[in-house]
Amino acid sequence: MTYQTVRLSRQGEVATLTLSAKMGSMGPDFWREMPQALAELGDARVLIVRGEKIFSAGLDVKTNAAQIGPVLGDVAGFRAVVDTMHAVTEGLAALPIPVIAAVHGWCIGAGLELISGADIRICSSDARFSLPEVKLGIAADLGGLQRLPHLIGRGRTAHLALTGEAIDAETAEIWGLVTEVMDTPDDLFARADELAAQLVALSPKALEGTKRALTDDLPHAESLSNAVEWNARHMTLDGLQNALKK
Repeated sequence: MTYQTVRLSRQGEVATLTLSAKMGSMGPDFWREMPQALAELGDARVLIVRGEKIFSAGLDVKTNAAQIGPVLGDVAGFRAVVDTMHAVTEGLAALPIPVIAAVHGWCIGAGLELISGADIRICSSDARFSLPEVKLGIAADLGGLQRLPHLIGRGRTAHLALTGEAIDAETAEIWGLVTEVMDTPDDLFARADELAAQLVALSPKALEGTKRALTDDLPHAESLSNAVEWNARHMTLDGLQNALKK
């Protein structure tokens, strides 16, 4: 299917979702199309999420105002609108396959909240990250305030969210928001492809079980028990023997 705000492509078992709207902005069409694109992933083993000129300028305030304006003050109505956005941010985070976010240029607001649900985040040296919702008179409500403390700590999340200030790629790496910084966007996209190829070569059940354990948000003992049960159900002798041969 062809979309206006995202582009889904496949290279073998690796899928790439490119935010293709102008400046990667997220308007009503994006919130409608992105869940459809995620549903089309099919048998993809890894997903790369990236932008075009930049990663994302975040929420398109002007085009979203037509939906949000009429429900201001109406909790149920407002929640219904935001739930369509959660279908994207929560839907991405809930994918059973590894998600790699490759960020170049600006990654603002909803864009940062989106990548907080990715499993691996890398960027190019020109990347800039910000969570400026307070400057718009609102609190971020697409998952960033819930996920970022687990990634970069509460204090650093508070600094981002309360000041609305941007951080550069070097700071993002020091804080742990990204794990690698590449020199150029081309280097970044090549590295994302390389990481995806590494992941595709691994057992899909091993990757899924690892991701479940990392994201289940359960008490330690319960999460540990679930990991043991997962391995008991999915570990194979062939898999162990093949690993020993490498």
